[in-house]
Amino acid sequence: MGLRERKKQETRVALSWATMRLILERGWDNVTVEDIAAEASVSVRTFRKYSSSKAEAFVARYLDRMLRVADDLRACPADESLSEAVVGAVQARFSSEPDANDGYPRCREWADDIRLMLTEPDVQSEFLRAGMLIQHELARAIAERIGTDLMRDVYPNLVAAATGEATMVAMDQWLSANPPVEIGPLLREVLDRPWAGRSAPERDALTYEGSLGGPL
Repeated sequence: MGLRERKKQETRVALSWATMRLILERGWDNVTVEDIAAEASVSVRTFRKYSSSKAEAFVARYLDRMLRVADDLRACPADESLSEAVVGAVQARFSSEPDANDGYPRCREWADDIRLMLTEPDVQSEFLRAGMLIQHELARAIAERIGTDLMRDVYPNLVAAATGEATMVAMDQWLSANPPVEIGPLLREVLDRPWAGRSAPERDALTYEGSLGGPL
């Protein structure tokens, strides 16, 4: 990542954490885009360049991490099993040591408030949108890795969907854990479950031709 892209990413992260901090401290209805921009020391115009709403800004950090999982998956050694590559890529992105700009330590303090915020319709809609983007990119990376046709083979999408859902389950468990637990081992435990007793099928094993000759 070049300097320009790195700066853009830092701004996006700063806006996402500023959104979380303000909303969790003041409540969803008591925070405006202007408040978030001021908290992140940028203009409202800059905020609009990165997010169309405070819900999108809130979800941005999770979306970015999961999209990078797809990039990491493409970079994994070719001789590494698909299951180990997928689980390792997610674990690496979410279990890194927190730095000054990361919100992990505060997330545990805010656990109850975060769950409440996740009931907001705008946030739920944004997570659904993010989930579709994540599934699409993960499926592309998985299809490339196993050498299959994404339009004809359902397997990459099945793995991508399971990975996204398992990651959300792990994050919820991490927020709920009492006493607190480390996110890395928990992620591996949860993400390993869908792979138990399963391995990647042979190429085209899950391909289905519809009655009109096109992919289902």
